This record gives sequence, C-alpha cells and structure tokens, in this order.
Amino acid sequence: MTVLASTMLASTAGSVAYYGLAVFLVALGLGSFFMLVKLGQVFGRLSSFVTGTERDLLPVIVKTGGTVDRVNKQLDKADTITDSAVSMADSADTAVRAVSMAIAKPVEKVSGFAAGVAHGVSSFRKNRDFQGAMKDAKDAASRRAADLHEDLTTAGSGTPGV
Repeated sequence: MTVLASTMLASTAGSVAYYGLAVFLVALGLGSFFMLVKLGQVFGRLSSFVTGTERDLLPVIVKTGGTVDRVNKQLDKADTITDSAVSMADSADTAVRAVSMAIAKPVEKVSGFAAGVAHGVSSFRKNRDFQGAMKDAKDAASRRAADLHEDLTTAGSGTPGV
C-alpha cells in the first residue's frame, strides 16, 4: 500500500498535464464527431430540398415556356389583325376620297351655275342689260364654284377655315 500511495503521490505535474490533455482530446473528438453527424444531417436535408425543388419546379418552368409561346402566337395574330384593320381603313379612306372628289366637281359646277343664273337674272332685272347680266352671272358662278371648292377642300383636310 505504501508503494501505491507513493506512486500516486509521486505523480508529477507533467503526468497530470498529460492526463488533462488526454481528457481534452477525447472530449474534442467526441464533440467533433457530434458536429460532423449534425452537419451530415443538414447536408442530407439540403440535398432532399434541392431534389424536391428540381422535381417540382422544372414542370412549372416548362409550362411557363409553353404559355409564353402561346401568348407570342396570339400577339402575332393580333398584330396581323391590326395591320389588316389599318389597311382596310386606308382603303376605305381612299374610296371615300375618290367618291367625294367624283361628287364634288359636279356639285361645284351645279352650285356655280345656280348662283350664276340667280345673279344674272337679278342683274338683268335691275339694269336691263343682257351683256352686263351675262358678265355678272359668269363672275358669280366662278366665285361660288371657287368658294365651294375651298370649303370642300378645307372640310376634307380637317383644318378649320380662316
């Protein structure tokens, strides 16, 4: 017993330090093992999350691409329709202008003739001069035709007359 007691008492500070270091290293190893197990679980969950996201998100992306393609096709159709509508409006405008020009000239002539006859008759009644009445009738007819032409031109251009 004395040998045992003397051996225990004979421990030096160096051997105590080695025992403390051994306990520290064992605790450090166990702590590292615990942390690596937890880190492995985190990576396992992350891998599962990425796989699930990939599985669920790829069909959505494919469907979105199809939807965008269909929308683009419909927009192309709408573009064609609007181009066609613009073309039809231009054609209608051209037709209306042609008809109004075809109608405007005879209307100007008839209106000028009516104004000339009215002024000519009025001048003849007033002065009893046939040559003067003819001159007044021609002047009145040309003025009325020019005024009507100006009115129709101004109305057709969309700008108000002065």
